[in-house]
Amino acid sequence: MKFSIPTMKCDGYADNITVALRKLDVTAPIEINLDSKAIEFDTNLPHDAVLSMLATAGYPASNAQ
Repeated sequence: MKFSIPTMKCDGYADNITVALRKLDVTAPIEINLDSKAIEFDTNLPHDAVLSMLATAGYPASNAQ
């Protein structure tokens, strides 16, 4: 799954997003690109669950292509 997080600005954001996603799936690979403000989270969880977790953590996201 790929998501765009326009508010992501620094490594601190990336670290906090990683912590939030790990609460959903501790083994799924996570790739974060600060330049494009995008993340890729390779999980089998429902897409809406990931969007909800990101929003709850303070990082509202949308689908990225």
